Parts: sequence; C-alpha cells; structure tokens
Amino acid sequence: MLPEDRADAVLVGRVWDPAAGGPLVVAVRGDEYVDLSASAATMSELLERPDAVDVAAGATAPVRGSVADLVRASLEQDADSPRLLAPVDLQVVKACGVTFAESLLERVIEERAGGDRAAAAPVRERVLAALGGPIHSLRPGSPAAAELKRTLIEEGLWSQYLEVGIGPDPEVFTKAPVLASVGFGSGIGVPSTSEWNNPEPELVLVADSAGRLVGATLGNDVNLRDVEGRSALLLGKAKDNNASSSIGPFIRLFDGRFTPETVRQEEILLTVEGTDGYVLEGRNSVARMSRTFEDLVHATHGRHHQYPDGFALYTGTLFAPVQDRDVPGEGFTHKPGDVVSIRSRHLGALVNTVGRSEELPEWTFGIAALFRYLAGRRGNISHSH
Repeated sequence: MLPEDRADAVLVGRVWDPAAGGPLVVAVRGDEYVDLSASAATMSELLERPDAVDVAAGATAPVRGSVADLVRASLEQDADSPRLLAPVDLQVVKACGVTFAESLLERVIEERAGGDRAAAAPVRERVLAALGGPIHSLRPGSPAAAELKRTLIEEGLWSQYLEVGIGPDPEVFTKAPVLASVGFGSGIGVPSTSEWNNPEPELVLVADSAGRLVGATLGNDVNLRDVEGRSALLLGKAKDNNASSSIGPFIRLFDGRFTPETVRQEEILLTVEGTDGYVLEGRNSVARMSRTFEDLVHATHGRHHQYPDGFALYTGTLFAPVQDRDVPGEGFTHKPGDVVSIRSRHLGALVNTVGRSEELPEWTFGIAALFRYLAGRRGNISHSH
C-alpha cells in the first residue's frame, strides 16, 4: 500500500489511537510510523507549516508501531489496535466533476437515461454517433468546444453537463463534511436505495489555506448514477452519504523529488473484486484531464472563496464502467462486499470494502469531539510535565 519509490517518499497520515481515544498525526519512516503530534495537533496545522517536509522527515518523533501492523489492523478494522483514518482532518473536502471530456459523455448518457441503467445502452449509441469521433484532446472553453456543444444541442442532446464539461468554468462541489471521509481499510458506503452506482478512482490534491498545493493522495469519489441521472440538483444526495468519501492511504508531500508535475502523468489503476467472483479493472490517466490543476484550484480558492484550514480536492476521473455485470445492457453496479483497490506508482494503494451506508458505522467523531480530545490530550501532556 506504499508507493513504489517509498524510500524517497515523505508520507504523512492520521491514525486512530484506541488508547488515547482519538487521532494522531503520523509520518512513515521506513517500516515504522512515528507520532508528529508534538509538532502539529492536526494535519491541517502540519500542512500550514513551511517546514512540514522537514518535520515529517526529521528523526526526533517517537515511534508508534510498524506499518505492517497498521495495515493489518486497518484491513480488519480491529477496534483494539491503531488503524488508519483519512489523512485529512480540518480541510474541507471539495471535488471537481466532468474534468475529462470522455467522462462528460457518461454524465450526458445517465442524464438522458433518467438514471435508468437499462436505458443507457441505446442513449450511448446515439451520443457516440452524434460526436463523430474522439474528444479527449478537446480544450474546455475553446472555439472547438463551443462548436461541439452547438452540434450536440442541434442533435437534441443538450445537457447541463456540457457547460461544465467543455465550457469555461469547471464544476466544483463539496464532497463531504469536515472529518467525514474514511481511510484505508474502512467500509465505503452505497445507500441501499441505489441500484446504479460505481467507484470513481481519483487523484486528490491537498492545499493549504493560501491555496498552495502541498501534497497528493488517492480518493474514491463514490457516485450514485441513478440519483444524479434523475437530476443534477440531486448531486448532494448522489455524492454525500455515510462513508461515501474515501481518501488515503497517506498524503505524499511535495518536495524536490516529488512535485505536481509528477502526478500530472499519474496512472491510477482500479480493481473491483466481488464476492461473486466478478472482477472489474479500470484506469484513470491524469494526463488526459481536460483542465489543468491550476484551473481547478483557481476555481475553488481565491478572493471569491477562502479555506482557513486548507482543502482537499478530488480532481475527477476518466473512468466510468460500462461493461455488464449481470443483466445485458444494464452495465456495472456495486454489490455489498466488493473490495475496491485504487493504486498508483507514486501514491500507494487505497483499499475499501463496499457496504450499505445505513449499515456501516455511523460518523460520530466530528469537530466538537476533535476539539474535546485535543484539549484533553494537551491537558494530560501539561500535567505529565
């Protein structure tokens, strides 16, 4: 679950400590992880420090345990052992949609199908026929993009997704409340009412309060296609449910060897393994994004909107599964027990098991609980001295 070049990676994350009853900010050092809490009480605080890379790579932090034990406990969700959490805490979790021209097609298709997966195949044929060729090189906001938009409208295929997919402004929405995302090994949620849904393997950029990119990680932006297909105004219902945002395993900090340029070329691989023996494989090629990282960050942060504790930004996905799982013509949808693995060369692997949102552990550790925990921990540290 660590990057292939792990020896060169500066990796930071969050671990639930059962003994303390709350989260620790940690860094990976070789085969062990160390506690950075003396330097930063929260991940947000650490990433605001100009010397965050030095703090994470330094040699003075106390060792808490082995990465191998952490992985085991996280996959087993062992409540008595330290386990991984999402590596962000006070950062707002934002997401950008329709950032790949190809994924625009699937959004148009699910909208025209009204969220009915059985109706998707004939709609897909009609959309592809209207396009007349590939669109992966199309630049949003360009004259060519405007011409394509006009053509689709003339063919009776107007969609609100055309505006955010190939227009001048990207779609930016809030994926999950602060502290609601889950991490490596946790169950990831799909509501029992959804009959057409899929994983979305994505690169997640992490920025500080100034909008400066400080690191990157992986994310699963679980999507309910039947809900969003009924109406884009149901985006919140389609995207934000119990355990529907997974981030991790760690944040890899940008430094002299690992930069935003590195992940502009990242290949993100997806595997879904069902308890029924079904296997789905997919790929998200970040280099094929229609918009730049800078476009997405500027649309999210600036004089029009500030994030005092920083933000995490899902950057969208090229992947939209169309192969049939059960019924011909109805495509893919999740089943409880699906193991979803999202991995890339420089960021490691994010693994989660699909469950019903209503049946997974409730989200109870919010901002007030975090503040109480930090206040108590600070008091205990002060008392011990």
